[in-house]
Amino acid sequence: MTVEHPPRNIGLDLIRVTETAALAAGHWLGSGDHGAAHRAATRAMASALDTLDMDGRIVIGEEREIDGRSLLACGQKVGNGNGPEVDLAIDPIDGTNLLIKGRPGAISVVGITPRNTLWSPGPAAYMEKIIVDQEAAYALVHECLDAPAAWTLALVARVKEKAVRDLTVIILDRPRNEQLIQEVRDTGAHILLKDEGDAEGALVTLSPGTGVDLLMGIGGAHQGVLAACAVKAMSGGMLARLCPQTKEERQEVEAAGLDIKKIMTGDELVQTDEIFFAATGITDSALLPAMRFRSDVAETHSLLIRSETGTRRFIHAEHGLRVKP
Repeated sequence: MTVEHPPRNIGLDLIRVTETAALAAGHWLGSGDHGAAHRAATRAMASALDTLDMDGRIVIGEEREIDGRSLLACGQKVGNGNGPEVDLAIDPIDGTNLLIKGRPGAISVVGITPRNTLWSPGPAAYMEKIIVDQEAAYALVHECLDAPAAWTLALVARVKEKAVRDLTVIILDRPRNEQLIQEVRDTGAHILLKDEGDAEGALVTLSPGTGVDLLMGIGGAHQGVLAACAVKAMSGGMLARLCPQTKEERQEVEAAGLDIKKIMTGDELVQTDEIFFAATGITDSALLPAMRFRSDVAETHSLLIRSETGTRRFIHAEHGLRVKP
């Protein structure tokens, strides 16, 4: 069977998708209305995806229903059907609570790969992960996931030729990560605690000039695969393992035939080097400025990554808001 490859110009189409979702979400900044922000961004992204020349299948999606159906659920078909068969990992708003509270770090994200190259976590909700940039990628070994944080930080520090106390680590601020947070603090390394936003945290970790060296801890499983698209696209390093947080989740994961003991790499989560990854900032982050609304124009800042060429494009766009008579 012939494998169809995403055309090189599809990246700009994906930027239009994340811009559209971000523009819809941006009006709910600080609103406190999670449902309205989610509905607006999801509808906008679903509509934009369906205009693209592709036979798309969502592998990592958004399961919450709108008007009785999930517009971007896992397994959902997207695109107009006239194009290559591709898999998608999407999140209309990575960091919805950040957006509605007016906090930094909310972005809209889409990753795309050839069909049957994205790993699905199925019913798994949580995943333990470590992510590093290209410079430290070869330092990661499977033992890092079970070793004390100090051991892993020492490996990364040695490769980066800096002291452990000069490393900066992103960790989600959740009770499930309390022990890890204390272990990292005991080493003297710096910590950036995030309320949510695995994909944005991964992008910041992977990008040069942000001052972040690692992302560690337990976060979303589906967000982990989305982050893996960015890791592979930017030649970073990643280790991951499913980490059920309840008895019920463990039973569902095991019933699905998934191995909760298996340590996976980015290459296992994303089994291709043909990756396009697009992100548009909604609120401010270390990587992408926030959207700005003026009387008749909205400004967006986006990042497009193409793994095959190693290209990162930062795109500043102005969108006319004036209604034509």
